[in-house]
Amino acid sequence: MEKEKQEYEKISRLDNIKVLISEKELEDKISLLGEQISRDYEGRIPVLISVLKGSFIFIADLCRKISIPVVFDFMAVSSYGNSMASSGVVRITKDLDYNIHGRDILIVEDIIDSGRTLHYLVKNIEARNPGSLEICALLDKDVKGKIKNTIRYKGFDIPDEFVIGYGLDYAENYRNLPYIGYIENA
Repeated sequence: MEKEKQEYEKISRLDNIKVLISEKELEDKISLLGEQISRDYEGRIPVLISVLKGSFIFIADLCRKISIPVVFDFMAVSSYGNSMASSGVVRITKDLDYNIHGRDILIVEDIIDSGRTLHYLVKNIEARNPGSLEICALLDKDVKGKIKNTIRYKGFDIPDEFVIGYGLDYAENYRNLPYIGYIENA
């Protein structure tokens, strides 16, 4: 009980969180992405694949800015655990529910760090023979040695900071912040 109380006190202090991308900046960029996706997929019904848990807020806001019909599916992958650094080992913890063979797929990611997770995910989905496959990422982090992935729809390029908020977490905390921030002196 005492350890839980100490952890609560540690994570409930928001005074050392600095805003990197404001709520308004997020809203404006997501509106633009939604308009572009709507134009590009006109006459088709893309399957938006949300990569859980981090992208759940992003995909919820994004889909409301898309003016064409869409279908949703969800995958969960893990490479972090409760750490601030990727373990380098990617594993699927929740797979797709639908057959995506021949469908237009749009992977919706919250953040691309090393690129390993997305690279793994793209190869996994390509093996299922979709009709097309594109990537929409809210954040693209500037990381040395990054695996290159082609991102068709990109929100923001960000520096190599561990970011939180707007679905992004640290040990399952801070996802509910309405902006993207980083913990100063983390």
